[in-house]
Amino acid sequence: MENTLIKSDDLITLWGIIVIIAAMSIVLEQKYSWAGKISGAIIALVSAIILSNTRIIPVASPVYDAVWAFIIPLAIPLLLFHVNFKKIWQESGKMLIIFLLSSIGTIAGTIISFFLLKDYIPFLDKIGGMMSASYVGGGVNFAAMTAKFDAPEDMVSSAIVADNLMMALFFIILMTIPTLKFFKKLFPHPHVQQADSEEAAGAGKTNAESFWKRQDISLKDIALSVGTAFFLVIVSFKIAGFLSGIIPSGDDVSFGWNLLNGLFGDNYLILTTLTFIALAFFPRYFENINGSQEIGTFLIYLFFVVIGIPASIPLIIQNAPLLLVFVFIIVSFNLLISLTAGKLLKYDLEEILLVSNANIGGPTTAAAMAIAKGWKELIGPILVVGTIGYIIGNYVGTTLGLWFATFM
Repeated sequence: MENTLIKSDDLITLWGIIVIIAAMSIVLEQKYSWAGKISGAIIALVSAIILSNTRIIPVASPVYDAVWAFIIPLAIPLLLFHVNFKKIWQESGKMLIIFLLSSIGTIAGTIISFFLLKDYIPFLDKIGGMMSASYVGGGVNFAAMTAKFDAPEDMVSSAIVADNLMMALFFIILMTIPTLKFFKKLFPHPHVQQADSEEAAGAGKTNAESFWKRQDISLKDIALSVGTAFFLVIVSFKIAGFLSGIIPSGDDVSFGWNLLNGLFGDNYLILTTLTFIALAFFPRYFENINGSQEIGTFLIYLFFVVIGIPASIPLIIQNAPLLLVFVFIIVSFNLLISLTAGKLLKYDLEEILLVSNANIGGPTTAAAMAIAKGWKELIGPILVVGTIGYIIGNYVGTTLGLWFATFM
């Protein structure tokens, strides 16, 4: 029995709560300076954490699954309709280096965390393999490694809860860092400066209100935005599914085949690529569509709400508090090495934070952060670079999991 005020099958109420929280967060962000500094994304996320931890809403529901399955894929092309796709490819190459260095942070953190806690947490070799894969590429890799290592169901559930809580906290930290003077002095931050200048030009308006000026949007714009996004999602997912089915993959085939399958069978990489191709061939069509950014951003705010919901503090305290320590060490090393490498190689603060986000949460959460902060030019590049984590994450997880097993 669910011990929550609203049950997981009360779909209309849960949809309503998600939409209302997203709407409230956007309004607060644009109306009040304190909310603008916190950002609507954090308001949405923290609101969801409070509702789930006070047992008003459940931590799992088909509604949340629908947001991951339908809302995120639709938001991605909508947000790319008005970007400079040529600049995206140039930026992607630059960000790939810091992304790979950030991945090394995950690997180092996992190894150190494993040897510190292996005598206290059962099946940590399997959990370590799963979490290292997840914190290089995202939740897709976690699912793959869970099937591979066949860890006990209760440990997997505890790891998921620890991961969800850590992700929510980490997202809040990453969103806060660009507002702190210490990091602004230490790193170049051109995208933050641009956002600040836009806020100053807005004559007292919040940054969000200055950015989201009222647009001339018609019914036809809404129809073309949503219809085109759905078309791109359908075609991309069908192509990815077809290619995944015909390209060999698994333990019995070579690294090269698995790499090809991971690249061409990935829904989001194909979706991003197909959207770029459409932008290249039909630039005028997309230039004449208004409102796609607004619709896509609202959908992303629904996502912010959903990623906060599973962060159940009572569950992790009850089931496996040491797992939270385990993932905290991994995430801390990832961020520390990302910032250190970024400083030495003179990367912008925004690029460093986004690749760290892409490692820990995957390209979708990183893109969501770029959208929330108004770093428009980095949305496309982090989506492209973040999908590389899907590919290398499984190899990192497999290698570490098998090595850790020799110490258990």
